[in-house]
Amino acid sequence: MIVSCGEALIDFMPIEHEGAPAYRPFPGGSPFNVAIGLGRLGAPTGFLSRISTDFFGDLLLRTLHENGVDTRYVKRAADPSMLAFVSHRPEGEPQYAFFANGAADRCITEHDLPATLGDDVACLHLGLGAISTLAEPAASTFETLLKRESKRRVLALDPNVRPNLIKDRDAARARLESWVSLCDIVKVSCADFDWLYPDRSFEDSAVAWRNLGPKLVVMTLGADGAMALLDGAKVAVPGRKIGVVDTVGAGDSFHSALLAGLSERGLLTLDGMNKLDVGVLKILLDQAVAAAAITCSRAGANPPTKRELEDSL
Repeated sequence: MIVSCGEALIDFMPIEHEGAPAYRPFPGGSPFNVAIGLGRLGAPTGFLSRISTDFFGDLLLRTLHENGVDTRYVKRAADPSMLAFVSHRPEGEPQYAFFANGAADRCITEHDLPATLGDDVACLHLGLGAISTLAEPAASTFETLLKRESKRRVLALDPNVRPNLIKDRDAARARLESWVSLCDIVKVSCADFDWLYPDRSFEDSAVAWRNLGPKLVVMTLGADGAMALLDGAKVAVPGRKIGVVDTVGAGDSFHSALLAGLSERGLLTLDGMNKLDVGVLKILLDQAVAAAAITCSRAGANPPTKRELEDSL
């Protein structure tokens, strides 16, 4: 099982209603989206977080169950759900306004973590996003989990940097690098690298992160596809031409498809990662790009099913 850890929130997406601007709520949050994406692709998946008992939290939990996500590692709490309002720009990444102070997932502590994880948990995925690298107590809680589980099972990380939530770039960068050193798979966008390391190319940044210890570093390049570093090899695949509705959740769908593909081939174990080769990686990257493209073609973080992905290839 692949257990995704981190935030579960409500994305309010802009729509037009009766000729006036309005917002429609969608369940979301980067790690939540990854868990949903894995479930739709038929991969055994679970979610680890703290979810509110308010009606937004009920919607989040119901969505997990409807998509086949195991919730044994979810704690319910009276704290409110995190809310995020999304604003689309004519070009570039969407902008977010987060309302997160005192939110259930942001207030997760070590006491909320399971004492042990089941033997069926092959991989832990940690998505940051709105909790950011400096939002406490969540950041320290998940750092404890990473340190505890490192070398026990495959660890996957998606920084999903939100610059408007980070006040100290140097501190965030240092903390992220310490987390990267604990992980086996890191998926990062070129936009993340551009903000973290504005004075060097994203390829140089990827090499630097690969040298920290991960077996695999994967970069999403938007319309240009994706690139990955595996041992000493570089693998690249092109993007897909589509009609873009919005890009919310595209990176999460990409990561879901990548992890699901590794799992399906029996490679999502510490030993299995050593057997991953360039040929298989290229196939998996192409599938991940296709999954992201499908998500971009419709509103909200709405990842594809396994059938939809297979039909697109």
